[in-house]
This record gives sequence, structure tokens and C-alpha cells, in this order.
Amino acid sequence: MRKILVLLAFLFTVVSFSQELNCTVNVIAQQTGNENNVVFKTLEKQLTEFVNNTQWTNKSFGQQERINCSMVINVREYSNDLFSASLQVSSSRPIYNSTYSSPVYNYNDKDFNFQYLEFQNLVYNPIQFESNLISVLSFHVYMILGMDGDSFALNGGTEYLKQAQTIANYSQQLNGQGWKLEDGLQSRFALIDNLMSPTFKEMRSTMYNYHIGGLDVMSESSKKGKAQVISALSELQKVHRSRPNSYLMRVFFDAKSDEIMDVLSGGPSVNVTEAIDILNRIAPMHSQKWRNIKF
Repeated sequence: MRKILVLLAFLFTVVSFSQELNCTVNVIAQQTGNENNVVFKTLEKQLTEFVNNTQWTNKSFGQQERINCSMVINVREYSNDLFSASLQVSSSRPIYNSTYSSPVYNYNDKDFNFQYLEFQNLVYNPIQFESNLISVLSFHVYMILGMDGDSFALNGGTEYLKQAQTIANYSQQLNGQGWKLEDGLQSRFALIDNLMSPTFKEMRSTMYNYHIGGLDVMSESSKKGKAQVISALSELQKVHRSRPNSYLMRVFFDAKSDEIMDVLSGGPSVNVTEAIDILNRIAPMHSQKWRNIKF
């Protein structure tokens, strides 16, 4: 009996503390001219462990429920323990009853400067600034969790997006780029501030309707799913009217433009003429892709 209780306790611990992400972290240092320096491999290994082994939420994630994502750190300059880099973050979520994974978050963080000593402890503190390295990665982890949550339930990622906003707020004490209002309209601050603003509420409802009402029903009725994708995209006109050419819209279409082109081109025939007109208005930076839609 005691052995059974011990086994159950062990299994409960494994389930309760299963991590949320299945994240590939790559550190590329070719621009430094010293890419073989062992510090880059150590950094890559430590960050992989940090992102994948930290418990980011109080919820249980099965192995098959982990969010697939990647972080590519491109180091431009390295001197002593100071790094100047950019960070490309992307994530995807599975589509119901298919082998397809839909891109959800795609963000190029161009101002990623940080200090790192080889083998230093990397610990996330939810309420206190530790370092720019920890803050930037943790911010994007919660963006991944938040955007993923919004794709499964209406505003389902709110608690994670609030934590991303908390990280942005307490990281403003640093002089690093990206955390303050004055850092521009394409900063981390602007990204989370816009996403949490009522002005952009249709961005979040579109994430839900596009995936749950559109892509997730395609295995049952591809025609219905395709029509719902078009309906979801049409909601973004409200955002465009109030904030034309917004950065948040650009982030959305950076992740979704190729997929939208494929969805509207393939499958059963539906009237996509109006959808193409809408896309050309709200996402003109991808006009070449909209011209490639075949129907």
C-alpha cells in the first residue's frame, strides 16, 4: 500500500509540474567572427533549459499539449560579458483532427542587448527585475502563452498577457531598448500595450474565431471553415479604421499571411473576392501574396 501511495505521489508531481513549452533555442554568432567561442554553446544550452524547464503557469500540460516554439538569437557583437543581438520568436498550435500546425506568434525583437556570464544562474522572478536577458525571454514566453490561449478560448490568454505586461513594467528601470513608451511603435512595450488595449480587442477575438471557428472545423467541413476564416479576417477592418497600419496588425500578418494565402487558394470554392479586397486594405504590405490567391 505504501508503495502505491509513493507511486501516486510521484505521478501527481510529474503531472502537476509538467512544463508548458517545447522550445528550440539557437544561438547564432557568425557576425561576431568568433562563433566557435564555447560561451555561445553554453548560453544556448542554459537558455534551452531555462525556457523549457521553468514552471511558467500553475496549470498542468501533458507532453502532447506543450506549445511548440522556437527562439533564434543572432549575436551581432560580443565583448567580455556584454551581448548585442536580435531575437526571432515563433510559435504554433495544432489544428484539430489534422497533422497541420498553425503559426500563431512571429516576432522579430531587434533590440536584445544583455549581460551574461558563463554558467550564471538563470532564475525567473515574476514580480522583480533580474536581468534584461531574463526579462526579454520571459516576456516572449508569456506572449507565446497568451497568444496560444487566445486561439483556444475568447480572451483565453489574458492572465499570461497581463504577466507579459507586468514584466514590461518592472523592466523599465533598465536603460535597455524596448521597454518604454519612448522606444517607439515597434517595441515590446508597444506590442503588449496595444494588445491589452480595448482599441485592439478585435485582434484577440479574431485569433479565437479564426482558429476555433475556422481552421479547427475544416476537417469536418472545409467550406464552412474557409468561410469562417474570411469572416474572422473581416473583423480586423474595425482595428484598421481606428488604427490604420498598426504594428499589431503587422505582427499578426507576419505570422499568418502565408497561411491565409494557402487557405483562400485551396479547398472548396467560396467567394473570396471581398476577402482579397479587405486584405489589400488592412495588410497592403503583403499585397503580392494576396495577388497569388487562386480561386
